[in-house]
This record gives sequence, C-alpha cells and structure tokens, in this order.
Amino acid sequence: MIKVVKQNFKKLSGEIVIPSDKSLSHRAAIFGALACGKSIIKNFSKGQDPQSSLKVVQALGCEVIRNDNNVELISNGILKNPQAELYCGNSGTTMRLMSGILAGQNFSAVLTGDESLSKRPMKRVITPLSLMGAKITSNNCKAPLKFEPSTLHSITYNSEIASAQVKSCVLLAGLKCDDITTFVEPCLSRNHTEIMLKNMGAKITTNNTTTTVSKSDLAPINTTIPGDISSGAYFIAAGLLVPNSEITIKNIGLNSTRTGIIDVVSRMGTTIEILDKRNVFGEMVGDIRIKYCDNLKSVTLEGEIIPNIIDEIPIIAVIATQANGTTVIKDAQDLRNKESDRIKTVVTELKKLGANIEETPDGMIIHGKTQLIGDIKVNSYCDHRIAMSLFVAGLVSQKEIAIQDFEWVNISFPEFEEIFSQLF
Repeated sequence: MIKVVKQNFKKLSGEIVIPSDKSLSHRAAIFGALACGKSIIKNFSKGQDPQSSLKVVQALGCEVIRNDNNVELISNGILKNPQAELYCGNSGTTMRLMSGILAGQNFSAVLTGDESLSKRPMKRVITPLSLMGAKITSNNCKAPLKFEPSTLHSITYNSEIASAQVKSCVLLAGLKCDDITTFVEPCLSRNHTEIMLKNMGAKITTNNTTTTVSKSDLAPINTTIPGDISSGAYFIAAGLLVPNSEITIKNIGLNSTRTGIIDVVSRMGTTIEILDKRNVFGEMVGDIRIKYCDNLKSVTLEGEIIPNIIDEIPIIAVIATQANGTTVIKDAQDLRNKESDRIKTVVTELKKLGANIEETPDGMIIHGKTQLIGDIKVNSYCDHRIAMSLFVAGLVSQKEIAIQDFEWVNISFPEFEEIFSQLF
C-alpha cells in the first residue's frame, strides 16, 4: 500500500486519545498467564504485536475472552504443552519474554516468527537462559527457538546492553528458581516488568541498575492500560513542527523510563505541559499538551538516555531536521537490530527528502535547519516506526511524498491515520 502525504491543512489542533501501551499490554497478557485466577485487562492494545502475545498464551492453555479492547484472561498458573509451534508474528517482545517462561517448563515448545523476526538476534536471551540451565536450540541464535524440558537455577547476570526485553526474560525465568536471580544492566532500561511483577506480588527488588527476583506466585491483574507514549511521539513531533498547532493527548503513560521523548524535546527548547498526573497499578499516567515551536535547538543524545528513547529515535531524527544546529545521536547501535536497520533506513529516506543527515556506526548526525522538499517516493522497509516517522516528515515537506508499504503501521498502530485525521 502506498500512502500519499501532503499539506492540505492549516494546522493541527484538538484533543486525542492514543491507543494503549504495547509494552504494558504484552506484559499484562504474559504475566496474567502465570497468575492463578482471572486477570482483567482494560484497554488492551489492538496492535498485531500484543495480539501475538495473547495468541501465544492462549495456545499454552489460558482462556482468553475478548470484549472490544478489554480482555479477561483466565489461568490456573500452570501452562500446558502446546499442540503446535508458537507463532510470535513480528513481535520481538513476545519471543524474548516468552523465552524466559518456556525455558523452565516441563514440556517442549518452539517459538517461531515471521521473516523479519526470524532475522533478529536472539543470542542476547539464549546466553543467560543457557547459563541458568535452559536447553535451547536455534538457527544460529535466531528463530525458530526450541525449548526442551529444563530445571533452572539462579544466576547473577551482568548484561552488556540495557535491554528491557533481556531483563524481563531473565527475571521471568528467575520466578521458577529456588534461589535469588540477579540482573545487572549498564544503565536503566524500561522498568514496566519490575513494576507489574511487584504489583502482582512477586518477590522483586530494584536498586539503581540491579534487580533481584526469587521464586514467586503471582496474583491476577486488574488494570487499565494507558496510552502508549512511543505512539504518542509522532503526535508530539507533529505538534511541534506544524505551524500554529496545539494538541492535547489524554491518558498517556508517563513512566520515567519511557518519557525520554519529552526530555529530549524539552532540551530542544520547547515546553510540554503535563496535566492530571496520577498512579495506575504502579505506573504514572497523565495528559500532555504540545504547542508549535519555531525555534528548536539541536542536541547531543548519548549514554543513559538512549535505552529510554530507542523506539523514538527515528521520529527524533525528523524533529532534528527542523532544529537549528547539529544534532548528534550516539550509542544507538542496537537500532541496527530492529525491524529494519533503523540507522541506515532513517538516514537513507530522510536524505531523499532533502535532509542534511549522515550515518555513523552507532547513530547519526543531523545538520539543521533544512527544508524537506518532498515530491518523491520513500520506503518504509516494512518497518512501522519508519513509516510513521516518514508520515510526520511528509506533514512538513514542501511537496507531497508517497510512502511505500505503509500498511506495516498496523503492526503497532492500526488507528494511526484515523487519529491524525481528527487533528486536521
């Protein structure tokens, strides 16, 4: 599907509600399968990736009752031997988190994925799980992953990368170990797993970048998933870049390990108002208001902030093309292991639009402010975040652009165009 984006509007304005957080939806489905009883998950994500997690736990014996975007998940806390391979679609989160659960079961199971997921690295979870005693075979450390019955033992694992998926995988495996499992990361990654497990009764503690967990029984969940700030990032960017715009995003997640996008644009010289901040099942939630800024400044992004903006870097690159000065993004080499090589794809496609941008081994350098020209076809590389970032770039290009394979937006955000249409 080719999507044409053009400036046939004067400004963006209004109140919107962003679809539910995918990271929290994944975890609510997967953790609910480990609890004994009925979990009630309101506002569950309709994105294909979280739906893959629901299908996998259903295949493992959990009863899943869907009512629009609300889900009831009924489990006795004991997973059943699946009758077929467990298909994760395009979802790396499903595959990596489920690896931590399947590693310690008394049955065999195989995790598979689509062509894109089957190319993504799984050594980062295979290594710690193998150290814990898991028996895993793979296709050169890529999917499919086959798990044989195993008894796990606790370890202290010092991770070379800050990854919420790797951390979650090890902590979930640690729930089945008799001793204390410790995960140490170089800087703090997303902490949704720690918060949710603690609120479900897990014996889990966190001290800076060290998290420990021991054998635990989990209580069912009863929660409402807030809006996904990673999805909201495209509307934040559009509100900042399109002249005279003002957008309010209601009921959005404000977890401090996820609000890097707000920190970045604040450093670039704009102010985002945070309204009605509150706590929901351990997670901070609120409303945010974004206004057009005509004097954005360049920034250097590196080190500890990178894990907290890793999904937002493509759209940050778009914002940086409209900022005065040179923006430098470093320490983001993990972008090369996403649905596409997001360093190469961002640089290649923004160059087509007229951006002054260059690729580095671990990031990119963007020289601004530059006028994006348009009047060209760009490629999404079957990557939902690249497609959505290019859509926003199209809103501020002089001429229309055509985005190839735009349908991949449905992987995470099927309502994307509909919500944008509310602001025109």
